[in-house]
Amino acid sequence: MSRRIAIGSDHAGFEYKQQLIAVLKESGYDVADFGPSNSDSVDYPDFAHPVSSSVEQKENKLGILICGSANGVAITANKHQGIRAAIAWLEEIAVLARQHNDANVLCIPARFIDITLAKKIVQAFLSTEFEGGRHANRVNKIACI
Repeated sequence: MSRRIAIGSDHAGFEYKQQLIAVLKESGYDVADFGPSNSDSVDYPDFAHPVSSSVEQKENKLGILICGSANGVAITANKHQGIRAAIAWLEEIAVLARQHNDANVLCIPARFIDITLAKKIVQAFLSTEFEGGRHANRVNKIACI
C-alpha cells in the first residue's frame, strides 16, 4: 500500500493536523500538507478541495481532513466524483468506512474528540483495507456518472 497521505484542515483542526502530521511521519508516511500554515480563521473548502483532488488524481493514496464538526470538510470532499469521505468519531467507524465503503478520505471532528482518540482513529483508518466482495457492488453504485 502506498504510504502517501494528503492532509488538510481549517482553523479548528489546525493543532490536530500538526500533531497528526508528526505521528504520520514518525510512522513512515510521506505526508502532503495542504494547509493551513497557522490557526488563523480560514474557509475549510480552500483546503478540503486540494486534499480531495490529490486523492482523486492518485497523487496521494488517502486523505485526512480535520475541522470542528467534520461536516464541512466531508461535504466539500464528497463533491469530488472519485472521493468517498467519511466522518469518524470512533475507531470502529473508521474501520467500517474503509472495509465496507472503501472510504479514501477520513474526516475528523476536532471539537468533539480528543487528540488521543483522533490518533487512534487515523491509525485504524490507515491500517484497514477495503474488503471488496459484496461491498464492491455497493460502492460501484455510489458515483453519479
